[in-house]
Amino acid sequence: MTEEEIKALHKSVKRAKRIATEKAGELHDLVEDRLPAGYEEIPAIAQATYDACKAWKEAETVWKAAEAAMK
Repeated sequence: MTEEEIKALHKSVKRAKRIATEKAGELHDLVEDRLPAGYEEIPAIAQATYDACKAWKEAETVWKAAEAAMK
């Protein structure tokens, strides 16, 4: 894997982390501002947050493995 490919992987990790952070913020806002009235929103927002965090972790794992293989 080239250095440019590793940089691209790192960029995708940063993008995935940003998305996960945004989803976590949405979940936080639901808890802080809209519960208990917004309880029906919990499953969709929680699933989106989980999916975003999982995508970040998978991207980070691939990036770290590629980085380690370069050393």
